[in-house]
Amino acid sequence: MITKILNVITLSRILCAILIYLILYLESNYAVALFLFFIASFSDFLDGYLARKTNSESVLGEILDPIADKLLIVFVLIGLSINLDSFLIGFISAAIISREIWVAALRDINSRNNQSDKTRVTFLAKIKTAIQMLSILMYLFGLTINNMMVLFFADIILIIALLVTIQTGFQYTISTFKK
Repeated sequence: MITKILNVITLSRILCAILIYLILYLESNYAVALFLFFIASFSDFLDGYLARKTNSESVLGEILDPIADKLLIVFVLIGLSINLDSFLIGFISAAIISREIWVAALRDINSRNNQSDKTRVTFLAKIKTAIQMLSILMYLFGLTINNMMVLFFADIILIIALLVTIQTGFQYTISTFKK
């Protein structure tokens, strides 16, 4: 029962991603987007914590959770890049998407070779997700209060997120192809 609830929480992140994108694209209601993103980000922490605490981790949850995280981050970053007409956010979104596709390919290779442990989620990859989410929260907060300085710092945090994203991609690549 708890596993089903946790999977619903995970799936709700995907719905939030779509809603936030539409809000950024159609309405520019930043306070609602900020609230939804905060709830979705917190649910990522909550469902993982509860799954470990109640010993309710499932294969479906392990697959859905990172997909929901990636969809949330990518949908919102693309929505922000359109809303703000930002080449920087658009480029970083493309780089993040490229890294995710590459890591998915590495995971497929490792799965086929019975070496899935080579691309198991690392602590740095979890930090990467947290930094990405922090930058998005900063963008949405800056837009909500109409403060360009907050948006400037959000750009810096997003650049840091990009660097960590690239680093984790390299780590997975090296791990996969190391003899």
